[in-house]
Amino acid sequence: MGYKKTILLIPILIGFGLLSCTTDYVPKPKGFNRIVLPKPKFLQLPDSFPYSFQYSSYARLLRDSSWMAERYWVDIFYPSLGANVQVTYKSIDGNQKLLEEYQNDAYRLTAKHQIKAYSIEEVNVKLPNGDIAVVSELEGQVPSQFQFYVTDSVQHFLRGALYFRTATQNDSLAPVIEYMKQDIMHLLNTLSWK
Repeated sequence: MGYKKTILLIPILIGFGLLSCTTDYVPKPKGFNRIVLPKPKFLQLPDSFPYSFQYSSYARLLRDSSWMAERYWVDIFYPSLGANVQVTYKSIDGNQKLLEEYQNDAYRLTAKHQIKAYSIEEVNVKLPNGDIAVVSELEGQVPSQFQFYVTDSVQHFLRGALYFRTATQNDSLAPVIEYMKQDIMHLLNTLSWK
């Protein structure tokens, strides 16, 4: 009698098993990395440069190590954010042709991103030192989301570009990009020439 009950019980259990399976599967939402943004604190650039500005104390100031680097080129590297601001400097020495060449190079370097950029917004910003900085904000999956150049039109030309050492999509990096823009604007607002 026990054997017959077991045989009858097996189809019932299989039936319950099949009925309990549903196709109403709901996937978990994608998770996002938690990004902790440090409170802004700044350091003064060393006196060995022909320009001076304040940069984040959370960043490391590195010499540009590219093959074409010049003496006063630096990288401001944010290890915790994977961000890098490349800063290049050129002396004009009163040569207006050089100034035009450097400005054209800055526009050309920004324009290279037009392939992937949704938009490139360029704004002139008057700095406390009286100079005008040309600031470009790039939208889309571009490698550099923020670029600038500033000159006194006589002696100095400084250009900078923000890059990230990560494959993370720019929409996920939005808070970090905004944080970096504020740091770069602080750099520009504290800029002075020597």
